[in-house]
Amino acid sequence: MGRANFGNAFDLSTLKKPTGQAATPSHGKQVTQENLISDFVAKSKECVVILLAWSARSAQAGQVLETLGKLEIADKNAWLLGVVDVDTQPQVAQALQVKSVPVAIAIIGEQLLPLFESAPAADQIRLVINKLLELASQKGIGSAPDGPTEMPMEPEEQAAYAAMEKGDYKAAKISYEAWLKRKPNEQVAVVGLAQVNLMLRIEGLDPTLTLKNAKDHDLTSQLMCADIEIATGNYEAAFDRLIKAVKSFTGEDRDKAKNHLISLFNLVDPTDPRLVKARTQLASALF
Repeated sequence: MGRANFGNAFDLSTLKKPTGQAATPSHGKQVTQENLISDFVAKSKECVVILLAWSARSAQAGQVLETLGKLEIADKNAWLLGVVDVDTQPQVAQALQVKSVPVAIAIIGEQLLPLFESAPAADQIRLVINKLLELASQKGIGSAPDGPTEMPMEPEEQAAYAAMEKGDYKAAKISYEAWLKRKPNEQVAVVGLAQVNLMLRIEGLDPTLTLKNAKDHDLTSQLMCADIEIATGNYEAAFDRLIKAVKSFTGEDRDKAKNHLISLFNLVDPTDPRLVKARTQLASALF
């Protein structure tokens, strides 16, 4: 299947050092030096095994683990998810030649197959797993899926999507906020809430007039322009505009510009070079 680069994974050497306390993954079976062969490599003769190189220090690794865990449940354990904690199992990571996290590796019939690095979207991971199951089935291992299995959705997520299909962004906002109240820091909800808040803010705005009449000394005007630029994919212009605002305004207005910019960061792929550059520029502007 080959290695698909969906973005830059975190190099292990760049992550903050572990706190010394081992973290327990939320999904999958933990891989150790002792059980790698017996519980995973040997098992691959019966079903597809997917190993995820993971670290509690990487938010992207946690995101991929959550997706894989939900898919394993949705597929009714038709394949086995193993989690390699690179902080507590460096020998296993070394044996698998893991130099970054997150990295996913499949094992089919005792053969290792690199899958992906970094954090692909959930639908891309779904497609990769479907192809793996088909490939394994052709080799007489496990069985191919009866049909495409959808990612299981949280009830608040279903309600939010239903509301957005009707154009009811206020109802979608309430659903995402309820989800975050129940499950703080859920990344899908964070991004969803940022999206609906953006849609609510730009509703009724005339993009051409708003940008044409922008005033440098008017923070509200600058925030509206940045929203329009983000919504139309002009990320660099939006980021430059708000970084300039952070530098030029003071007090509460400066904080408002900073917080608005950070909220817009949630709407952009974390590996996008424009976002990486903007985060660095914001840090320089603040300190």
